[in-house]
Amino acid sequence: MTTPESDAAPGGATEDGPDEGGRPGLGRWVDVVAVLSFVLLAFWITARLWLDPANGVRDNRTDQAQFEWMMAHGARVVTDFAYPFTSDRMNVPDGVNLMANTSVLSISLPMTPVTVLFGPRWSFLLFLTLGMAATGAAWYFVLSRVLIRARGPAWLGAGFCAFAPAMVSHANAHPNIVSQFVVPLIVWRTLRLTEPGRWLRNGLLLGVLIVWQAFLNLEILLMTAIGLGVVVLALALGRPELRAAARPFVAGLAVAAVLSGVLLAYPLAVQFFGPGAYQGLSTLIRGYRTDLASYVAWSRESLAGDARGSVWLAKNATEENAFFGWPLAVLAVALVWWLRRNVVVLGLAAVGAVFVLFSLGREIRFDGRDTGIPGPWAALEHLPILHSVVPTRWSLALTPIVGIVLALGAEHVRRLAGRHPASRGQIRFATATVLAMALLPLLPTPLPSVRLDPTPTFVTSGAWRPYVAGGRSIVTLPLPDTTYAVPLRWSAETRLDMPLARGYFLYPDTRPGAGRVALFTAPPRPTSTFFTTIRKTDGVPPITPQDRVAAVDDLRYWRAGAVILDPRLAQAGSLYRGMTELTGITPTFTGGVWLWDVRPLVD
Repeated sequence: MTTPESDAAPGGATEDGPDEGGRPGLGRWVDVVAVLSFVLLAFWITARLWLDPANGVRDNRTDQAQFEWMMAHGARVVTDFAYPFTSDRMNVPDGVNLMANTSVLSISLPMTPVTVLFGPRWSFLLFLTLGMAATGAAWYFVLSRVLIRARGPAWLGAGFCAFAPAMVSHANAHPNIVSQFVVPLIVWRTLRLTEPGRWLRNGLLLGVLIVWQAFLNLEILLMTAIGLGVVVLALALGRPELRAAARPFVAGLAVAAVLSGVLLAYPLAVQFFGPGAYQGLSTLIRGYRTDLASYVAWSRESLAGDARGSVWLAKNATEENAFFGWPLAVLAVALVWWLRRNVVVLGLAAVGAVFVLFSLGREIRFDGRDTGIPGPWAALEHLPILHSVVPTRWSLALTPIVGIVLALGAEHVRRLAGRHPASRGQIRFATATVLAMALLPLLPTPLPSVRLDPTPTFVTSGAWRPYVAGGRSIVTLPLPDTTYAVPLRWSAETRLDMPLARGYFLYPDTRPGAGRVALFTAPPRPTSTFFTTIRKTDGVPPITPQDRVAAVDDLRYWRAGAVILDPRLAQAGSLYRGMTELTGITPTFTGGVWLWDVRPLVD
């Protein structure tokens, strides 16, 4: 019986691969060089962060602070046996539903030794860097051993899967998205479900991988499941001989579903029904869509791109989810046509077309302008589960599809050259020229970095501890949110011993009529709105007696022990005046921060 693995592997490859000339041991050295190339490229992309530990990701400092906080939470779960799925160390007193946020427990827990010994910033950076390298290595393993079984084409495809423009864009402090090394393993174990007599073992292994990915990024897991479902359906329809393997496949799939369902039942119940659970993203975030013109544009982090040429095509530097450049876009379409007899390619093309349509959002946008043409996502965005997906991320899922098609195309060319030795030189030259034109402009450049302000001595010395006794919290000015998340980094450096009022996280909007859609912080309170206004205008609005009463009520709600202000902020002067006039308390300057001791006010 032919399995998807053996049928997908052309040319009767041997264990060492058909491109090693049969020389024993050479294939292993090729593997080492391939993996080393992925490691070096990952360190190249993050080089500026490694060379100066005071640097942070320039274009997404808020998410970096959030992930450092998440790494500290994972370490706290291991060292202090903290509850993993929610936390009371941020957003006092309500806490945060970490299952409904990017808690990355499958990474933060095993990286506890790094976090404890070296700090959350280093564990974040290691997560980001090795996540990209591991993604390349995993795709290389699956492509070279399972899907194609030729090392050269596998290296090409795996390199694109791990370091495509969209992946480098998300390297701006989205380590949970660039760490897609579990995805090819899920592909591999799904294909192995067809093995007769091993349905239980294969199902259990697949179930474990599903759980692992669920605690890394559920959005990627959803896209992987949809893509695999379409490709498996294409294989079942296009290769009738595979239907004989339906019984072990279905049995193994059922085992994987039961195992992952049992292990994820409680965490998912916390995510969807526990405290802090929300019901979909806001209309604004669901409007994040891929500009149709961005499919042929250059990413700002690529060799051929710059921010001026792409700024109107994406919401920000971390969401350049397409940006294949026109040469690669043309090449990908041409390869699909050339390999149209391959049912796997047709299945990948079908998935890609669906993802492109989904990525366009509720209204198609072209070159920065709304066209007025509705996209198919408009009929889907309110459905359960899908209402929590950012539409533009569907175009990110095209990256592994294009990577696999590139690998299949390169292998087809290699076999073509083998059948026509007289024309081998011309075929190789033409192939190298086409690939260079398509891929060289997409080579990544190091991520832009910025020097982060040192953490104030008030935090590093532990001078805050008396102010949080009895379950109190620290209130920072401005209160942390999606635009100011530095206090999360401070808290992470204390291993979350310093609890914060409010924060940067997804949380339901509980205001009347809001429908519990997700906000990027807690619902506004009068005092948080007051200081948001100051930060936006750099001026202190008129303060009424009602404002002062509301401030006391809010400080009591937050269980505030102290309010602190970093004087290095641009609006520090206005924030200082606003807090002083609002409470009537004169602050003291200690440990590099202005400190308002509000305990007498709220007791």
